[in-house]
Amino acid sequence: MGTYRDLTVWQKSMILARRIYEITTRFPEDERFGLVSQMRRCSVSIPSNIAEGYGRETEREHSHFLFISLGSSNELETQLILSNGFGFVDEGCYQEIMDLNSEVNKMLSSLIYKLRHPDPKNS
Repeated sequence: MGTYRDLTVWQKSMILARRIYEITTRFPEDERFGLVSQMRRCSVSIPSNIAEGYGRETEREHSHFLFISLGSSNELETQLILSNGFGFVDEGCYQEIMDLNSEVNKMLSSLIYKLRHPDPKNS
């Protein structure tokens, strides 16, 4: 069965969190307690809740934590759009991180769907 560390969505969300930490080091100092703090919390929340949900007893509990991850991914997207609009992130870096976040978001949505709609052939 493996662990949450074997999940591609967890692995990609870990890369996303590292990238967020890297880019936010270049943000203005006065954003340290604003966007920097918010973006870092969101990015860490995504893999953390994937891991926490994986350890839950029921599929309902598991999907609850995946929904939290999904919400954090959506929140991060909004903060990335703002950061780009303020000129804190260059266009290439912005697009790379938006694409990665979008991929994580889609994978989370797919995993939630599979948990909520199990394939009867695999039972």
